Amino acid sequence: MSTELRARLVELFRWIDPGPGASHLVSDVSGWWRDPDVLAALGPALVAPFRAARPTVVVSPAVTGFLLGPLAATALGVGFVPAHKPGDGRLPAGPLTWAQSPPDFRGRQVDLAVRDRHLGPGDRVLVVDDWVATAAQVRALYDICAARGAEPLGTSAVVVDCAPELSAELRISGLLTSAAL
Repeated sequence: MSTELRARLVELFRWIDPGPGASHLVSDVSGWWRDPDVLAALGPALVAPFRAARPTVVVSPAVTGFLLGPLAATALGVGFVPAHKPGDGRLPAGPLTWAQSPPDFRGRQVDLAVRDRHLGPGDRVLVVDDWVATAAQVRALYDICAARGAEPLGTSAVVVDCAPELSAELRISGLLTSAAL
């Protein structure tokens, strides 16, 4: 990744105080989507560590993944498969393969699903997301890949905050850590 992209990602990021009663700051990545140069550079930067593995599809979870996934897929010249969450109000019709994540950084278990017809044996999957803190959703997406006979090659995220051992185990690559933000 270029030093220019790294600098822009840091510059455009904000921590927001949600107000009284909040126990933590909230990340605001909206500046990344507003900058056309960042948008143009994100897809190629995210796929660079996995290009040689020759992914055949990119899978990303709702909601931010629905923006980053297509950027990465376009950079690879492959298709995109969205992973839906029941709470997002947009569950597709038809057969779905579901998995539930282990508890995430807030203690929640997240249900994820992909359309059966879009993921199957022979697929080599690159998972893409904006932020990986506990890798809970990564594990659920890898479980979906296994259930569909697809091979998860690894995960690429803009920000990776999980332990280095976990990143190595799950083949997670990131452009930044939260310490840089």
